[in-house]
Amino acid sequence: MIFRLGADFVVLIHFSFVVFVVVGGFAALRWPKLIYLHVPAALWGAWIELAGWICPLTPLENHLRQLAGDSGYAGGFIEHHITDVLYPRGLTTQIQVMLGIAVVAVNAVAYGLYIRRRRHQSTAEPKADAAE
Repeated sequence: MIFRLGADFVVLIHFSFVVFVVVGGFAALRWPKLIYLHVPAALWGAWIELAGWICPLTPLENHLRQLAGDSGYAGGFIEHHITDVLYPRGLTTQIQVMLGIAVVAVNAVAYGLYIRRRRHQSTAEPKADAAE
């Protein structure tokens, strides 16, 4: 029971990480200090997809499932848990690369908006020397 709960917890953390990688840049628009966590996470997420690697959390989840008496699964987390939602057929290398590119593109938009907002704020602030 404890191993099954552990595996489910790993899935929850893994899924939360994937969501953070994809949309965390937009959260950073609201909470700018989040950038320090999001940029490395987004780089890791994009790299895993573009390189065709499997995230280390996947083998951990499989190991916990096997300890619980369940069978693990082949492939990666996205293929097993998310692909069925996003894509009705199995995850291919091309789809994995497209996911990596999508992560980069979504975050480029988010950080482009962030940079634009910062520039707008800096030009809108009155200069302290000009008032004196």
